[in-house]
Amino acid sequence: MKYDLRGARNGLLFCSLVLLTYGLLMLCSATQPLVHGYTYFIKQCAWCGVAGVCFLIFTFFPLRKLERFGPWIGLLTIGLLLSVFIPGLGRCIKGSRRWIGSGGLRFQPSEPAKVGFILFFSYFLTNHMHEKSFFKGFVRPIACVGVFCALLMLEPDFGTTALFGTVAALLLFVRGIRWIYIIPAAVGALLLFGVAIYQNPVRLNRVLAFLDLEANRTKSGYQLWQSLLAFSSGGWFGCGLGQGRQQFFFLPEAHTDFIGAVLAEELGLIHMLIVLLCFGGIAFLGLKITRSHTEPFLFYIGLGTVCFLTTQVFLNLGVITGLLPTKGLALPFLSYGGSNLVTNACFIGLLTNLSRDCYSPLRRLKYKMC
Repeated sequence: MKYDLRGARNGLLFCSLVLLTYGLLMLCSATQPLVHGYTYFIKQCAWCGVAGVCFLIFTFFPLRKLERFGPWIGLLTIGLLLSVFIPGLGRCIKGSRRWIGSGGLRFQPSEPAKVGFILFFSYFLTNHMHEKSFFKGFVRPIACVGVFCALLMLEPDFGTTALFGTVAALLLFVRGIRWIYIIPAAVGALLLFGVAIYQNPVRLNRVLAFLDLEANRTKSGYQLWQSLLAFSSGGWFGCGLGQGRQQFFFLPEAHTDFIGAVLAEELGLIHMLIVLLCFGGIAFLGLKITRSHTEPFLFYIGLGTVCFLTTQVFLNLGVITGLLPTKGLALPFLSYGGSNLVTNACFIGLLTNLSRDCYSPLRRLKYKMC
């Protein structure tokens, strides 16, 4: 007998559509001062069509068939991350090689790599879930994660590296890896991350600005300072859609990573809380769907998907509110960018797929006995 999760599935889709609507509205407002600003909205609508197709594919594709292709998915994902270093294909923008393509048609491989990483790592954890030795149960999964993080650091993309590492750590924790292994590994990863930041002047200045924002508000902390001004001027009900001042070249990248600050200024804290409730609803319903699965491969896919979405939200909101140093991470469904939108649609498609394949406790008990 099927376990009915239609309510969770419908709620998941509703929250996603509400967030996407907010994203399109704020994109119109944030890009209005730009030359040909309307083209951003047109491009985002076009990406919405691509995202819809990807959502349907991941909703109806039989996920169990992907388990046998786990290693190939991992290799394909690594190849995707390596593509940015191919001469003539990869594009270096603002000192980072994160894109492939040319002209106005560019794609960020690290975004679909999130989906590939989840599918591969779910396969890996499923087929090595009973390994308890130090090498097989700890070194091998850490080495697998390290390959993906190393490629992201070479771009360099510190924010996405932190995102991959955090999600992998959460999955390993749920898997039951021993604390005596996790803590030293986490400390070592943070030390390496700190050394990499110290060797990169741009990132180092961002951290120093974060530690003393008042003194750096006109220099490296300018973007964060303007973001905080947007939050403070918005109040409860905002100054009105299109009436904010931050998008008039006061807040850099207002339509991408800092779209949340524009929303807070123009629509106010009330609408910001609605957005947070929608993100919370996706997390809660995603976990509800995930808990209904006892097949490890499907369970890890669901958990990894929820972790990727929620961790990215926490990191982005932490940046725009001054709780974390500035880093380039989009706010799911709201920030401008086709690569991120398509990836998030794939994530929602995976959760929707899992909600269609949930069985009653009796069916799950039979699976355990097999």
